[in-house]
Amino acid sequence: MKHLPMMGLALAAAFCAGQANAQELTGTLKNIKESGAITLGHRDSSIPFSYLDDSQKPIGFAMDICYKIVDAVKKELKLDKLEVKLNPVTSSTRIPLLANGTIDLECGSTTNNAERQKQISFTNTHFLTASRFVSKKSSKINSIDDLKGKPVVSTSGTTNIKQLTEANAARNLNVNIIPAKDHAEAFLMVETGRAAAFVMDDILLYSLVAAAKSPKDYVISTDALSVEPYGIMLRRDDPSFKKVVDEAMIATYRSGAINPIYEKWFLKPIPPKNINLNVPISDAFKKVIASPTDSGDPAVY
Repeated sequence: MKHLPMMGLALAAAFCAGQANAQELTGTLKNIKESGAITLGHRDSSIPFSYLDDSQKPIGFAMDICYKIVDAVKKELKLDKLEVKLNPVTSSTRIPLLANGTIDLECGSTTNNAERQKQISFTNTHFLTASRFVSKKSSKINSIDDLKGKPVVSTSGTTNIKQLTEANAARNLNVNIIPAKDHAEAFLMVETGRAAAFVMDDILLYSLVAAAKSPKDYVISTDALSVEPYGIMLRRDDPSFKKVVDEAMIATYRSGAINPIYEKWFLKPIPPKNINLNVPISDAFKKVIASPTDSGDPAVY
């Protein structure tokens, strides 16, 4: 009988430990564990980061990275299987849908900056680009100042349209700024002459030009409005989930797994038209791979 108190203590300790383990899962990880599913937000025309192929399946560089994160979450939660749900988002809806719990990760071409960090979080940067503009060569628009008095389009809800608005005011350009619902619509406006130029991240512009009916008709500016670090978004104030996501990104970089993913989307022909973007990895991004960071400050890069 004298052993009963000790047994009781042991059972109590085991019970408390079980409770502690159950309490460790919070936020997104808890939701994923309970539902057995994770939801990825994807774009439909952000080539080559997140877009739809001929069968309307979301594919791209950011999608492949997100699937690496999914594998890490599945391993962390010790799940035999994890359902991946796919939910389309736009520039305007991506942050609200993340914040309200509709999606768990936004896999696209979203710029990480201080303003957005007030609403959501970012994992480590997965690409670096610059904000430039595309125009027809026949328009002979060679600089930002050449946009003066012209109709210029940019995608609604992006940092680019904000930068364009600021440049318009600072330089007294008197530009007629046109918001488009997505990148495809914006480029079509330049293609059909409804806009003289389209301001967007240069890698997306290269992708759109490469897929155009006549790529040789277009030129992308050397003038840049800013440096843009891309990051995959997740909800704020969820440190346990962010830790898993960040560690998955670091593992992808340090293992070298990022290299074949990069080559697949930037150095080889990609669907649906088998166009090769031929964009070698930049020295700036090599530094990010060597020392991953989730900073939204352009000066860090």
